[in-house]
Amino acid sequence: MKAFQDHYPEELSHCYGCGRNNPQGNQLKSHWDTSGKVTVASFTPKPHHTVVSGYVYGGLIASLIDCHGAGSAAAAAHRAEGREMGREPLLPFVTASLQVDFLVPTPQGEELTLRGEITELGARKVIVDVTLSAAGQIRARGRVIAVKMPAAMGEAGTQADRG
Repeated sequence: MKAFQDHYPEELSHCYGCGRNNPQGNQLKSHWDTSGKVTVASFTPKPHHTVVSGYVYGGLIASLIDCHGAGSAAAAAHRAEGREMGREPLLPFVTASLQVDFLVPTPQGEELTLRGEITELGARKVIVDVTLSAAGQIRARGRVIAVKMPAAMGEAGTQADRG
């Protein structure tokens, strides 16, 4: 099963957090869970994702919540139109607002699990509430307000790919 991010066109696949064409990035992969109501992703931090010895850097956590939320928004928008991701016209989303609450420190060396719930779905805006867990405990909560990508952003990506 393809991840949401695997449906993005080549010119929109360079994101540091989830772009398949960014070998230095995190390459996060998001999917619907088996119920089809919640989105899920997992990520195992590397040793360089450290804030202090033994704990994950908060910026990484925010990045994962951001990318999972935006991917979830795109998937929900496609689903609301009754079609699969990757079919024209594309519905790419970007983050307009990101709120992250760090609840308890996130230990290094544990797989992180993200779970997203679509809490609002409009024509141009989707709100996704995301939890990030490690070792069976929710470590952070986030809210992503995602909006349809402005056309100028997509055009810039296409021009950059042409060189």
